[in-house]
Amino acid sequence: MTRANDRQQQLGTIFSSCPLVPVITIQDPDTAVELGRALVAGGLRILEITLRTEHGLGAITALREALPDVWVGAGTITTVDQYQAAVKAGAQFAITPGSTQALLQYGTTATAPLLPGVATLSEILQAYELGYRDFKLFPAEVAGGTAALKSFAGPLPDIRFCPTGGIKPETAADYLALDNVIAVGGTWLTPQDAVSARDWTRISQIAEDSLRRCRGAG
Repeated sequence: MTRANDRQQQLGTIFSSCPLVPVITIQDPDTAVELGRALVAGGLRILEITLRTEHGLGAITALREALPDVWVGAGTITTVDQYQAAVKAGAQFAITPGSTQALLQYGTTATAPLLPGVATLSEILQAYELGYRDFKLFPAEVAGGTAALKSFAGPLPDIRFCPTGGIKPETAADYLALDNVIAVGGTWLTPQDAVSARDWTRISQIAEDSLRRCRGAG
């Protein structure tokens, strides 16, 4: 098996475990594990911890220890140094908002597979040449939403997406209904007011309701 095929298989295993990926930004490190447990209690099996705050790497390590049966990865990676730090912290996958040649090249050998962020067909083709077949469409709604994804399927029927950005509970199922969408990411799963209030019951209910809505539509 080539490295590219192995990477694709890894991502396939991760994203086949759950159709929804919460995009999590940790403002208070003391909430990380409780938030993760609340999301898992609601049925989620993948946690994307963004590196938008200084608490991201520590949260990844803490969640890997507390929830060993859940996929924990790093999001909002913009440099190779961040990618390396995320892997060292225990990230099982990495997601970028956009793509650079340095990130794409590093992702071909990193132990944690990369889901590169793209918004155009040209960006997809640059990564495609390196063996990438799975992508994050970001910002999904601004980049064309479901119409863009349908268009991408024509010239490149073997690529798959996890769209993120502007997606809401009521639109997630529309994305998941497409053959080239493997999962959907969103911040609606972790509203900041609920996290700040430590309302873990509400967080679990949002996750459960969102999963039910998506699976019901499918």
